Amino acid sequence: MFRMTRYIKSLMNPAPVRAVPGPSGPVVIWNLIRRCNLTCKHCYSISADVDFKGELSTTEVFTVMDDLKRFGVPVLILSGGEPLMRPDIFDISRRARNLGFYVGLSTNGTLITADNIRQIADAGYDYVGISIDGLEQTHDDFRQKQGAFAASMKAVALCKQAGIKVGLRFTLTQDNYPQLPDMLQLLDEHDIDKFYLSHLNYSGRGGRNRKRDAWYDMTRDAMTLLFNHCHDELQRGIEREYVTGNNDADGPFLLQWAAEHYPNQVPALAQRLANWGGNASGVNIANIDNLGEVHPDTFWWNHNLGNVRRQPFSQIWRDASDPLMTGLRQHPRPVKGRCAGCHYLAICNGNTRVRAYNVSGDFWEEDPGCYLTNEEIGVADTPRRVAAPVVEIPVHNL
Repeated sequence: MFRMTRYIKSLMNPAPVRAVPGPSGPVVIWNLIRRCNLTCKHCYSISADVDFKGELSTTEVFTVMDDLKRFGVPVLILSGGEPLMRPDIFDISRRARNLGFYVGLSTNGTLITADNIRQIADAGYDYVGISIDGLEQTHDDFRQKQGAFAASMKAVALCKQAGIKVGLRFTLTQDNYPQLPDMLQLLDEHDIDKFYLSHLNYSGRGGRNRKRDAWYDMTRDAMTLLFNHCHDELQRGIEREYVTGNNDADGPFLLQWAAEHYPNQVPALAQRLANWGGNASGVNIANIDNLGEVHPDTFWWNHNLGNVRRQPFSQIWRDASDPLMTGLRQHPRPVKGRCAGCHYLAICNGNTRVRAYNVSGDFWEEDPGCYLTNEEIGVADTPRRVAAPVVEIPVHNL
């Protein structure tokens, strides 16, 4: 995750660059349930409104949670499917909070109502992220359900009224790219605390719908708009949290923005970004799915590392025998193509490996989602090996 606000603030208020201690354990994104009341076009878990057999019981979840705590996991992001469709979600959430985890709820928001908002508030979530992927018609088309936008925005209002930190989660594609300015306006209108822009990752239905990914120039324009908007708000004393995910080229692209606006701060920013280290899949990011399978992150559901029913997460995560995990933890990663020659490799860490794999079949090929030019990354001006926005790939079903 790229914490944009933090880095832009560091440009505006320079301070010595300090070493950042590593986290005590990986952030765990936990897909507790695969059932969902929506069928979103970019869903990596290919959820549906049916019961999926074999999901972890409450007791099994609690047992895994105890192991995660002992292992030093600091953050649990409770996701799905739609996590609010799990009957024991509040029991799980309260126990996670009582154990001392930072607990986030990732939801489509449509099931947050006046009837359960008090339970949601009492669960003590540190953050509730609600997915909104454009204005009303665009969002409803994405979610494949009319009325989804209105229900989700009502959920935002209920969370704000209940004093819950709430954010919008927005997946950038060609379809909603023109609406990004309007999305940013929504943040002001509803006093929303956080905005998370996710670049499309080619996994699940997100893979099937890759042709709707934002093209490189659109992505650059969107990121420039976001940098400028965040900077403008900070100048006006508004400290909203802006973060992006699933394209670690955002860090080097911010360096280019800084060279124009804060040239004297570029060396310090470059060091801060190197300390951040870019893509953390398989290192500081982990995923447990609804069946208890462990993955390097949420987009690697076709790559299993082990199952928490048979082996504790702590043992699975320490196992160094898996070739993908070995490469993800290597410095530098054994990347190829443009990524191998990129002079920002120490910052982005090879970007998103799942996109490279789903296009080329090779874990270590260049990431087709990188929107920086060959000149910008310092490699020979040769054609890209893949054309990310126009190639269909097979979907890996569970």
